[in-house]
Amino acid sequence: MARQGSPGRPFGRFTYAALAAEIDAASAALQALGVSPGDRVAATSANHLEIVVAFFAVQRLGAVWVGVNRNLAPPEKRYILADSGAVLYLADRTAAAQIEPLRPELPDLRAMIDMEPGDTDAEWTRLLAERRGERATPVSVDPYAPAGIAYTSGTTGFPKGVVHSQHNMVLVGTMGRLSGRSEIERAGVTLPLTILNLMILGPLASFQLGRTCILMDRVDALGLAEWIAAERVETFSTAPAVIYDLMTDPRINPDDLASFKAPGVGGAAMPDSFRDLYRQKFGRELTHGYGLTEAPTSVTMGDPAVAEPPGSSGRTAPHLQVTIQDAEGAILPAGESGEICVAAAAEGPHGGLYTPMLGYWRRPDATAEALRGGWLHTGDIGRLDPDGYLFVEGRRNDVVIRGGANVYPAEVERVLQKDDRVGDCAVTGKPDVRLGERVVAFIQPAAGTAPTAALAEALLALCQENLARYKTPEEIIFVTDMPRNAMNKIVKAQLKARHFGA
Repeated sequence: MARQGSPGRPFGRFTYAALAAEIDAASAALQALGVSPGDRVAATSANHLEIVVAFFAVQRLGAVWVGVNRNLAPPEKRYILADSGAVLYLADRTAAAQIEPLRPELPDLRAMIDMEPGDTDAEWTRLLAERRGERATPVSVDPYAPAGIAYTSGTTGFPKGVVHSQHNMVLVGTMGRLSGRSEIERAGVTLPLTILNLMILGPLASFQLGRTCILMDRVDALGLAEWIAAERVETFSTAPAVIYDLMTDPRINPDDLASFKAPGVGGAAMPDSFRDLYRQKFGRELTHGYGLTEAPTSVTMGDPAVAEPPGSSGRTAPHLQVTIQDAEGAILPAGESGEICVAAAAEGPHGGLYTPMLGYWRRPDATAEALRGGWLHTGDIGRLDPDGYLFVEGRRNDVVIRGGANVYPAEVERVLQKDDRVGDCAVTGKPDVRLGERVVAFIQPAAGTAPTAALAEALLALCQENLARYKTPEEIIFVTDMPRNAMNKIVKAQLKARHFGA
């Protein structure tokens, strides 16, 4: 496993033995801080060794990991810490400075530890140095108990915490081994490891597969090309926009990408022109899969060695079964559209291995709804063809996928509605060649309010204060009325057709 501040200047490298020793020290340090099984430990950091070590130490103690994305605004971070009941927060200094004034609103938070990466004076670094050579007192860990909470963007205005067990998380890498798709030896991670799915697909799966895991601290095309060249990175998963930039940026020497043989692309629709460019650049077919936080990670996968139907998201992973169901829960035949539902494979060598998410943290009603009838109900719309290929036709709750990042309109609308001058609002995605979609807010001003540039600027500032940057609308469009259906709900498809022609 390796991580560098920039190629050629290593901040840290671990062999597997050294990593295990570091996790020993970290688990002893956390135990000395009072962390017990079931306690929630939250963390915010860039992709550095410290956050990986902390994750595995938390798992050693039977505690529950809560990743808090660096890009979230302070109110969003506070909400996750409060909702999860985190007792300890391992934070880089930017996050710590954001949360410190909000500590009175976090009664469960017993301590906040400075985990500034690469700083020998950081409290986390000191705590580990004091415990090197030690091990935590062993605890009994239930592999089916809560082990991680992944917060999804809120479809009702606030995020929900998806709870997974160690069994759920380890099964992903286990199936990778059993599938035989382990030709990759050097896997990079560029998306945030505070996203639980990335921690599972990155370090956890890499270690199960015996790979070198390279934690990359750049997201721009030139920076990624430097990383690929210096560390011989063979793959990483990212949004289409990033791969597009790598393929088209004239400043990048093609030789720097020589090792990069199997990039993973997902999270947004990809036009045929993108697929053609990908084929020319990497000499293989672009495959697309389907997954979600609640699974966790992948449900269906494409196979680059097989000519798959255009527009499909591959076939179901061998430990799962996918059905398409109607509103009453009846399973629909091939070719008919309905809700995509997931469960453990009922038979075969991997039958019964899978367990779904344990539920939504402290939300029993939402849990019962999502897991009704023994199926994980995704809320996404799709169909299966006679050969078992999945076609995803509708995205859950009108989610906007901006450059691979999910933006749930309800979250943005909740913030916009804080301003009394907003009579009504609707947030949608605007088609974009590079990012897939950009976030746009339609605003119907309240009676007596003029649709001015000053109002638009004020609403954008309100979003910037309360939301992560990628969720903030890039355009405000004022409208005099909203198209509505018989239930008086805004019909966003008509708004988009009226203004974007789609």
